[in-house]
Amino acid sequence: MCSQLRFITTIFFLAVMSLDLAADELRPQRLQSKIANVQPMTGIVVWSTNEAASTAPIQLEFAYLKYNQVVQEKGKYNWQPVERLLDEIAGRKHQAILRWHDTYVGEPTGAPAFIKALPNYREITEKSENKLTGFPDWSNQEWQAFVLEFYTRFAEKYDRDPRLAFVQVGFGLWAEYHIYDGPMKPGETFPDKDYQRTFIRHLTSRFRETPWMISVDAAGDHAPFAEDALLSKSPFGIFDDSFNHQRHEKENEPNWHIFGMDRWKRAPTGGEFSFFRKKDQKDALAPNGPYGIPFAEQAAKFHVSFIIGDDQGEEDSGEKGEELETAFEVTLHDCIIIPLQTVHAVGGTGDDLSGKTRQLQHLAEEPGLLAETKRRGFDGLHYSHTIRVIIMDFV
Repeated sequence: MCSQLRFITTIFFLAVMSLDLAADELRPQRLQSKIANVQPMTGIVVWSTNEAASTAPIQLEFAYLKYNQVVQEKGKYNWQPVERLLDEIAGRKHQAILRWHDTYVGEPTGAPAFIKALPNYREITEKSENKLTGFPDWSNQEWQAFVLEFYTRFAEKYDRDPRLAFVQVGFGLWAEYHIYDGPMKPGETFPDKDYQRTFIRHLTSRFRETPWMISVDAAGDHAPFAEDALLSKSPFGIFDDSFNHQRHEKENEPNWHIFGMDRWKRAPTGGEFSFFRKKDQKDALAPNGPYGIPFAEQAAKFHVSFIIGDDQGEEDSGEKGEELETAFEVTLHDCIIIPLQTVHAVGGTGDDLSGKTRQLQHLAEEPGLLAETKRRGFDGLHYSHTIRVIIMDFV
C-alpha cells in the first residue's frame, strides 16, 4: 500500500506497517478523520524573531547563528545562546531550524576572537551588495580545524535534541554556498574542494539523528559534488533559498537535478521564498504564484518539507492565515491501525521499513497521529507521542 503527498491539497493514503506481530493482531479500521493543522517538521516557517511566531499556524522557526556566539576562546564552548533560543522556540511548541554561518552581508565574520587574533589569519573586508562585509581566511588551517571541531561538539550535544528539527550548514554568503557578489576566491574567502570534501564527510560521521542540509547552490563548479558521485550520496538534504523566483526553472532546477530529484526519499528538502522581487514574497501563496506556477505544484515537484516564508501574512493576513493553516492538510482513509502499548523502539534506516520499528522522537507533547515515511521522505517523524502507528509511503 502507498500514499501520495500533495501540498495545499487534501490527500488520501493507504498505510500499513509490518511489525513482528501475528497477523490476527492487525486490525483494519476506516478512519473518518482529518489532520487540519500543520504537522511537525513541515510547513511554512517564520524566523524566531517574528512577532507572529506565537500565533501563526506553523511548526518550525528559523534562526541564523554564528560560531562566535558560542566560542570566543580556544576550547571554551558556551552553549547558552543556543539553549536560550531552543527553549524560546520550544516554549511556543515549535521546533528549530538552525543555520550556522560565518559570512553575512554587511556584518563582520563569525570567526571566534582567538582565530582572528592568530598572526597568520588574514580575513578581508570588502563590499557585497554595496555593504562592507567580512570574509574569513579559508587558507588558515587552524580556522579549518576549528570549524570541524565545532560540529563535533555541536553534534555531541544536540544531535538527539527534540527541540531541533533541522540543521543547515555551508559556506559563503548566508551559508548559501556562494559569494555571488564579492571576492569569491576558493582557498581564500571560500574553502577549496578538498576541504569541502573533508567537511561533508565529517558531518556525515557526526550527525546520526538530526537531518542536516546544504544549499542547492553547492551543485556549481566551485564545489566537488557534481564531479564526485560518492560524495553526493552523503546523507545531507537540500535547501533552496530562492525557491520561486522568475528564473528558477533555468537557474535553480538544474542544481536539483545534479543532486537527484529523488533525494527527498532519503533526506529532507526545503528552502525559502525568493526575495529577488517584491512580488516573489507578496504572491508566493497566490493561486498561481508570482509567475504562473502555484506553490502546490512547485512543492509537489520538489517534495519540499518546509519553506521559510517570514513575510507571509503581513498583507491580507486573514486570507493568508487561512491558507497557511490548511497548507499541509491531510485526510486519512482506509488505514491499518497497529495498537501498541507503548511507543518505543529501534534504530534502523533504509528504504524498506517492513518488519522494523524505528526510534520515535518526542516531537509533540500532546497525543497525535504518528506519520513516518517508509521511504524516508521527511527523514523523520511527524508526531511521536501516540499509541497508534501509521507508516506512509510518500510518492
